[in-house]
Amino acid sequence: MTELLTVENLHVVFQTYAGTVYAVNGMTFDVQPGEIFGLVGESGCGKSVACLAILRILPGHGRITAGRILFDGRDLIQARESEMQAIRGRQIAMIFQDPSTSLNPVFTVGSQIKRIIRHHTRASRKVTEQRALELLEEVALPDPLRIMQAYPHELSGGMQQRVMIAMALASGARLLIADEPTTALDVTIQDQILELLVELRRHVGLSILLITHNLGVVAETCDRVGVAYAGQIVEIGPTSEVLRRMKHPYTQGLLAALPSAQQKGKDLLSISGNVPNGLSVIPGCPFHPRCPRVMEVCWQTPPRLAAANPGEMQHQVACHLYSPEVAQ
Repeated sequence: MTELLTVENLHVVFQTYAGTVYAVNGMTFDVQPGEIFGLVGESGCGKSVACLAILRILPGHGRITAGRILFDGRDLIQARESEMQAIRGRQIAMIFQDPSTSLNPVFTVGSQIKRIIRHHTRASRKVTEQRALELLEEVALPDPLRIMQAYPHELSGGMQQRVMIAMALASGARLLIADEPTTALDVTIQDQILELLVELRRHVGLSILLITHNLGVVAETCDRVGVAYAGQIVEIGPTSEVLRRMKHPYTQGLLAALPSAQQKGKDLLSISGNVPNGLSVIPGCPFHPRCPRVMEVCWQTPPRLAAANPGEMQHQVACHLYSPEVAQ
């Protein structure tokens, strides 16, 4: 199967008053047509920055220094800004964790959806109106006609997020980047939004890149998952395989830190040390200062993604514990 999106050895830096921040350091992953790919990791691991780089909407002090971002075979890093304007929204759409900041408070929901439809399709006013109502129905919003006439502040957070998804569908996007789309919502509404994304993948064929720090969300919704740390992918593969047979010490630490019935009355486990601040590139394996299984080679040589199990290339891990050169 040909990948819809391929991110290869992506590097992104930011120039700040404190110095150069190395936010993404060789991140590599892909998204297949019609799949939900989860990008998971703690805050500051570079997952959101990587997605902003895909759309080339980094803040002014950020820049891509190396790598390739292939969408349907086209390298987006080399694309002209006019080409990117045609891709943003029409081919790749993005929704954020707080939909209220993405909706214009002075225009009704209907006018904002219809503007997107007209921009991308040049449809007549009647067709645009009908399509907008259909989109609100597709995202399971009650009373679409009333929602069309409402302003964003008159809707709940969950309804606003559904509107944002409808706007993504309005452009006919093939890839939806969802950056922590349920973080600002209560648990019940979170489940509804996730179920909606799964249904859209099934019925519309939408590919979804889901950014999250919630392993429970990944387990419920994602076909494959990439675990990010310090701007790199340290483990990647089918979700069930990664979560059941995790290999990298960082992934193992994330799973061990989750509360469970077996730990009732006991202190929660945690990963020792601190998350890297990004102001310098860590030599060797980026996780070695916090790793309970660190070896001498980890201090000097960066590990590469390789088969987690012999002959199984779907599940890959970047760890010297699984390198052929290191004795098991």
